[in-house]
Amino acid sequence: MGFINKLFGGSKEPKEDKLLPWIPLNSLAQLSVIEEKSKTRTQVIFKHSTRCGISRMVMNQFVAAYDLDMTTIDLYYLDLLSYRDVSNEVGYKFQVMHQSPQLLIIKNGVAVTHASHGAINEMDLKKYV
Repeated sequence: MGFINKLFGGSKEPKEDKLLPWIPLNSLAQLSVIEEKSKTRTQVIFKHSTRCGISRMVMNQFVAAYDLDMTTIDLYYLDLLSYRDVSNEVGYKFQVMHQSPQLLIIKNGVAVTHASHGAINEMDLKKYV
């Protein structure tokens, strides 16, 4: 089981080898804040299923490859199993069909792009800063 845990991760929180400026997304009220803040600064939401090995693998790859200045975007982490209501509302509010894992980039109050699974790590976040 050790190999599987190393490959897919065994904890429920984002990988901590490299600290990213995660902001926990755990309330519906935060979605209005994200929408408003997106008018002046790019907002990114990473929806993660803590029970899914693929989601864990994509999260680990995202963290390892993240190379933006820590002050260029706001990076939200959503544990969609613990906060299903928030996850559902993200889809409604930003008009994006739910997937997991999923990355949404919010600018000027709308999702300008989104990706799921392996496509998350193919996104060039610098294009949206």
